[in-house]
Amino acid sequence: MTDYETLLVTTPAPHITQLAFNRPAAMNAINTQTGRDLQHFFTHLPPDARAIIFTGTGDRAFCAGGDLKERHGMTDAAWLAQHALFEEVTFHLLDCPIPLIAAVNGAAFGGGCEMALCCDFIYAASTARFALTEARLGIMPGGGGTQNLPRALGPRRAKELIFSAAPFTAEQAAAWGMVNRVCPPETLLADTLETAQKIAANAPLSVKQAKKSINNGLDMDLRTALRFEIEAYHRLVVSADRHEGVKAFNEKRAPDFKGE
Repeated sequence: MTDYETLLVTTPAPHITQLAFNRPAAMNAINTQTGRDLQHFFTHLPPDARAIIFTGTGDRAFCAGGDLKERHGMTDAAWLAQHALFEEVTFHLLDCPIPLIAAVNGAAFGGGCEMALCCDFIYAASTARFALTEARLGIMPGGGGTQNLPRALGPRRAKELIFSAAPFTAEQAAAWGMVNRVCPPETLLADTLETAQKIAANAPLSVKQAKKSINNGLDMDLRTALRFEIEAYHRLVVSADRHEGVKAFNEKRAPDFKGE
């Protein structure tokens, strides 16, 4: 397993990878090295991972957004070059074939909020806070915020939050449909792990195909999306895991899926 300067990667259970921002003294703010580390992680995914938990170290922040201390005094060219790296990370998050669960343990501001929104779903500690604060800095969300937040909350709520840069709570995020579950801070990772293990116990090819079908289908009209779903389904019929699943059901035992 690779050691990263700004990330902590662990395996809390079989087939589960936990990825954590690991700059707690800086509220896990994203610097250029974080971008490089995330790019490497998502282009070298653990081969046996069936679910990824994305969180932050410490109890103050999931990720406070871009590191403004590093950015202070940056030339326009250097800023754009750094953001190009962050843009690549955004697409890596969106394209990750493995279920990606954000476990937001504290502040998720700016790019941190955007990265959480790029995950498949979000569990949040009751102490977590969210905000897209870019308008206060003379920029705008550029890591998917203007696209993923309206898809999660609806355009009117998203416009209010992005235009005002106002923070909101985990409870509000859950009520609006952005967060799936609000957890006590002390059980956040255990609760997220429990769901990740349920995912990992299922046939990994089935989960990957379902994720692909959902993500692609949302960009299509219904009839085209149904055809995409059917094609994804057909690819599973010939898999060894499909045969194993039916066999295990009839033998009244837990299936032993291999991802084949």
